[in-house]
Amino acid sequence: MTTRRSYFANILAVLVAAACGLNRPAPAQAQAREAQSNEAQSGADDVVSRESVWRDPDIPALGNPDGDVTLVEYFDYQCPVCKRVHPELARAVRDDGKVRLVSKGWPIFGGVSVHAARIALAAKYQGKFAQAHEALFTAKVPLTEAVIAEVLSKAGVDPARSASDLAANRTAIDAVLARNQAQAEAFGFPGTPAFIVGTFRVNGGLDAAGFKQVIAAARAAQEQR
Repeated sequence: MTTRRSYFANILAVLVAAACGLNRPAPAQAQAREAQSNEAQSGADDVVSRESVWRDPDIPALGNPDGDVTLVEYFDYQCPVCKRVHPELARAVRDDGKVRLVSKGWPIFGGVSVHAARIALAAKYQGKFAQAHEALFTAKVPLTEAVIAEVLSKAGVDPARSASDLAANRTAIDAVLARNQAQAEAFGFPGTPAFIVGTFRVNGGLDAAGFKQVIAAARAAQEQR
């Protein structure tokens, strides 16, 4: 395991262990594992390098793309704790103004979660990843493929084009999800939500004030190096 953690091996610290609400991967996680790429299998060191974790070129950065602190979240659109934490995280990122937010789908709640993660990434091909991400997280009803298409449409995302882009880019999209999973497992996360804030590791959810504290600590740590 040590060799897989690369850059982060000596500097990650567990700041928070939020025992309530941590979700264990379900057996249906095997559906996401079907797509694991050769990169995730044989290039584990690269998969969990600082650049791969912070700056995956296939995942659009949210928040401030030029921010001085990078916050990476590993989430599932059907995770109830993720949904509860989402507005708190959004508030902290918005209030700070200097945080790069990298949202990495880790679909561990079954087939619908896998589909949601894939279709959100497909929306980036029409420049609508942020809209799809927000729509899926704020949906008021349980997700199904039909509901996903409906909420995307209401958010200004063309669901037909997303489906077409998913079909055309399925290999690349599945490789992204495989990298996300490889990273989450390498860091020892027990489930969603989980975060890398600068070089700190956070298990479980925080409120806006908690995120602000961790962001400030990550910024201070960077300034000391």
